Amino acid sequence: MTTNKPSFLLVQLALALAFCVVVLGSFTRLKDAGLGCPDWPGCYGHVLWPQTSEQVVAAEQAFPDAPFEHEKAWPEVMHRYFAGSLGFLIIIVNAFAYKHRNERGQPIRLPLLLLALVIAQGLFGMWTVTLKLWPQIVTLHLLGGFSTLSLLWLLRLRLLTWQWPAPAVSLHHWRKLKMSSLIAMVLVICQITLGGWTSTNYAALACPDLPTCQGSWWPTMDFGSGFNFAQEIGPNYLGGQLDGSARVAIHMTHRIGAILVALYLGFLISRLYRYAGGPQMRSMANVLLGLLVLQIGLGLSNVIWSLPLAVAVAHNAGGALLLLALITLNYRLHKATTTW
Repeated sequence: MTTNKPSFLLVQLALALAFCVVVLGSFTRLKDAGLGCPDWPGCYGHVLWPQTSEQVVAAEQAFPDAPFEHEKAWPEVMHRYFAGSLGFLIIIVNAFAYKHRNERGQPIRLPLLLLALVIAQGLFGMWTVTLKLWPQIVTLHLLGGFSTLSLLWLLRLRLLTWQWPAPAVSLHHWRKLKMSSLIAMVLVICQITLGGWTSTNYAALACPDLPTCQGSWWPTMDFGSGFNFAQEIGPNYLGGQLDGSARVAIHMTHRIGAILVALYLGFLISRLYRYAGGPQMRSMANVLLGLLVLQIGLGLSNVIWSLPLAVAVAHNAGGALLLLALITLNYRLHKATTTW
């Protein structure tokens, strides 16, 4: 699994940085530090954040509605600098891709798409602050981070020269396996989106018990308000603005979605074990099974122990890894050498 393409190491570095950005973003969001800096791109007018007591006093005078909190300012600043470094690295990846554009197997459009996405992410990052954590923007910002990570992973896969060998299954089973894998990836993307909507609307703790919610199998839920994507902007969404029944509707939808995704992934994994020959396919099935069990455990732990920060961040990271595994599976199935 090697490559001679010059941009491969750069892509590897950008991929590691993108994963850090995704994890830092979830840490910042779950620590309620999304407005740790009330201005953009600075932080209370500073390149980092206010350091001295005099600077803190001046900052709070300049932003009377946003008292300075060091434990919330530094995660937001670090997230911004990591994201900015990633954008700079993607510009370099594009420069290398253009320089070697005539070499066989060197993608050009995918790096350009990444560059456009990173620019959009910068705008979403700004709007996250200026629109005071409006859930629609924060969710799109989260999805943009996952998309950046996914496209970098896809670029890495395309730069590799290794392929799966011819599968030891019939064409019929192979086609069904490809379709099942695609459906699984779409379902995981939908579940990640639901998870983002749950987090940005502060609905993760709306159901503090298991397997029921607030002692009921089907509690009072307001789906209309919970999924009102046309809600007005402002004034400030820190802590959320929805009432309890709307948050319960969001949480229960995410919980039911998790059950459906887990069942379908179990079905896909069983197919991989049953129909797909070769150690590569079995290894892929083992990876998916391990990540699925990990995600289920982390999701249950979030409810049982009331959303501990480390577990919640790990749950976000686990979702990203599960998505990357499914992208790998779909790509390998699509590119595998066949004999039919």
